[in-house]
Amino acid sequence: MNKDKEIYGIDVSKKVLDIYSQLTGHHQFTNEEKGFKRLVKLLPKNALVVMEATGYYHYRLAQYLYKKGLSVSVVNPLSVKRFIQMKLSKVKTDKSDAKAICEYGILNEVPMYNALTQVQAECLQLFRLLDSYLKQRTATKNKIKGEESLGKPSKAVYSSLKRNLRHLDKEIKVIEERLLELVKKDQQVQLTLLKSIPGMGVKTALFLIVVTDGFKKFENSKQLCSYVGITPTIRQSGSSVRGKSRISKVGNRKLRNLLFLCAFSACKHNKACRELYERIVAKGKSKKLALIAVANKLLKQAFAIAKSGLPYDENFVSKLA
Repeated sequence: MNKDKEIYGIDVSKKVLDIYSQLTGHHQFTNEEKGFKRLVKLLPKNALVVMEATGYYHYRLAQYLYKKGLSVSVVNPLSVKRFIQMKLSKVKTDKSDAKAICEYGILNEVPMYNALTQVQAECLQLFRLLDSYLKQRTATKNKIKGEESLGKPSKAVYSSLKRNLRHLDKEIKVIEERLLELVKKDQQVQLTLLKSIPGMGVKTALFLIVVTDGFKKFENSKQLCSYVGITPTIRQSGSSVRGKSRISKVGNRKLRNLLFLCAFSACKHNKACRELYERIVAKGKSKKLALIAVANKLLKQAFAIAKSGLPYDENFVSKLA
């Protein structure tokens, strides 16, 4: 545990920072540089600041505190949420959340935050924008199908949707090209290593590097698989309640979908993945479950290769993945 640190839990919102520690109690500052300076004055040298990953809002604070030489940890919001649920807490306020984050930091080993480089920061911004555009494109495609089902769709509506789809396709291509350019500049060796895995596409390798910060965010492949959400969940209770095994819905959806698509190719060209798929299907399990297992295997292979710094080798990855 973090016995030598004074834990400060921070609930971050768009405009306000709610801070709690057992030493000083509750404080509130603005989520801007003026508030950051006031917070730094409050923190002792042995402080460990724990906050949730809240998309855009926590980033500036985490970067600021890190550059000031303070210990910072950015934790998964889902972990804190489950921690609060286990306590059966019925109170839900910014103040109570800050206290819960503090208690979570006291009772759990939390990962240390490392400030992002300019290239890493741009990659993450591009990745978020890409994710937004991909969702818009899916919604637009669904809307076009819906209009087509009417039989005689409005020409004005249909043309507008088609123009929007072309525009989104163009923007997505530009972002993907920029991401590839940045990753080649910063992580060319790792990109080449991941591409050596049979079944691993360039886009999947690219996204893996971006969202994992070159695999630095994870200590083992199990943590990575949980983050992506590529682990199967089993629904079973006693002998009466049973359900189909299905993929976990917690994690990075875009990366999960890409890995699932890669699994089809891996079943043909990746020996370890092909053997795993055939073994699961031979046991009478569904092909979908087998593909989930293959995607999981691919992710473990990627982790092993990235950490070893060696290109794909059937004998090597079979031992580590």
